[in-house]
Amino acid sequence: MSADPHLAIVGAGPAGLAAALAAAAGGVRVTLIDSAAEAGGQFYRQPARALGARRPQALHHQWRTWERLRDGLASHTAAGRVTHLKGHQVWCVERESRTFIVHALNGPGQRDPAAIRADAAILATGGYEKVLPFPGWTLPGVLTAGGAQAMLKGGLVLPGGTVVVAGTGPLLLPVATGLAAAGAKVAALVESAAPRAFLPRARTLAAHPDKLAEAARYATALLAHRIPVRAHHTVVAAHGTQRLEAVTVAALDADGRVRPDTERRIPCATLAIGHGLLPNTDLAQALGCRIDGDRGGVVVDEEQRTDVPGVWAAGETTGIGGSALSLAEGHIAGRSAAARLRATEPDPDNWAAAARTRGRLRRFFTALDAAYAPAAHWTEQVTGDTVVCRCEEVPAAAVREAVDGLGAGDVRTVKLLTRAGMGWCQGRMCERAVAALTGGEQPPAKRPFACPVPLSVLARAGEPAETTDG
Repeated sequence: MSADPHLAIVGAGPAGLAAALAAAAGGVRVTLIDSAAEAGGQFYRQPARALGARRPQALHHQWRTWERLRDGLASHTAAGRVTHLKGHQVWCVERESRTFIVHALNGPGQRDPAAIRADAAILATGGYEKVLPFPGWTLPGVLTAGGAQAMLKGGLVLPGGTVVVAGTGPLLLPVATGLAAAGAKVAALVESAAPRAFLPRARTLAAHPDKLAEAARYATALLAHRIPVRAHHTVVAAHGTQRLEAVTVAALDADGRVRPDTERRIPCATLAIGHGLLPNTDLAQALGCRIDGDRGGVVVDEEQRTDVPGVWAAGETTGIGGSALSLAEGHIAGRSAAARLRATEPDPDNWAAAARTRGRLRRFFTALDAAYAPAAHWTEQVTGDTVVCRCEEVPAAAVREAVDGLGAGDVRTVKLLTRAGMGWCQGRMCERAVAALTGGEQPPAKRPFACPVPLSVLARAGEPAETTDG
């Protein structure tokens, strides 16, 4: 360990920012590495400065928290305690003896390689949206709920025409109300979760009055904007020739199947659909960190340490749980890493409040996740000609033929027979759908690279690395 320890943090969302501030305050040098042009991640996504947004806070809640994080980062950066590398897409973290090398791409087209050497690393890589196919989902005008929100927050752009927001999960509420507040006409909010799914978890949910108050504010906004809510409904199909023209929604029965004769067609030009989020664990898995088979996130201990020495993880990469949980986990990880790097015994009192918040919110989101679940039999609505893997244009019929006709019993075999998951995204978007259509268990995918890497960069991988220490 060097006399002046150096910590690399991957991701500048809520968890990464909280970790950077806590670690810098704990006396270690920090390099914060993120692919975006500005800090904040998806939750605190900011419009480009060139757009001249006069009131960006109107697109956010928890704005004061963001100001505290932003100002804290600026203060530590000015003091030389934190180096913030913007526009750097990390594709690999490599262990070398007792140190780590963070490999990133930067510059125009993300082609210029960079390597940052550090004594330890915190992975705060966030999550990404779960995408489930249905007939017509590839039409222009169909986008993810998070994508619609990103367009509004980052580009001050509204989707065209009338909008339907659909799927399942708490993200649908801020998306529908945010779009409506910005001037979009939202024809419906279609939620597949049944209201009764929350009843067995009412005690856990009621222990968070702040969350209930937030839900009440969204309900009030839905009423104010006259957005009809169709609970326990799902999108059966999207329709259109050159682009989206309408969607068909239907009610679900108690088993999660579409109820006959309940279909209704809603004209719209945009469908913003989301089925929850998945932890982004690519870097962690490449390092050998253990993954929780149930939650899908990186397994960590009370200090947010993974089972790989010198590696911590925080935020959505350990399991989806919102910004407040990410902030708590990031603070704990930063404090723990700083103490361990300085060869001092960590003092849990330094993160006692954050630990209490972490425990409460983990219980809350476990209950919420169980209530917000995609329709149990959604695959029955996927027709044979529905594209499942967009990168390789593989239809559902090909996947089913691989299983029923060729005897494939797992995702890997289906991939070899159909090329589903072999495209640009390497299965990040389609793997869940392919697994569901296959009917077999889906082991956590282990990808050597966290993003596409130019061959010219890989060709130089065997050469001695030119690294910086932040």
